[in-house]
Amino acid sequence: MRFFELLNFQHLVLALLPTLLFILVFALALRFGHFKGEKDEDRKNRILYRYPEGIEDRAAPFPLAMILIIAGTVLWAFFYILLHGLLGVKI
Repeated sequence: MRFFELLNFQHLVLALLPTLLFILVFALALRFGHFKGEKDEDRKNRILYRYPEGIEDRAAPFPLAMILIIAGTVLWAFFYILLHGLLGVKI
């Protein structure tokens, strides 16, 4: 039992607000953050293959946000293993 019931609401807000902000920033990054090249517009519009269910395959540019998330995940995993294994740090 908590002494202050407001702490439950504060913890809920502190958990949900960063999550909602991340979803918003991630969606904007996926929408607008691509490496721009000379032939990107042509690649986005040209259909390479049509699957029987109506799905179309294109060679669109890879989003910058996904590159950063994948690189951050790999770095976090590497340092997590390093700190946890070598230093015995409980993260």
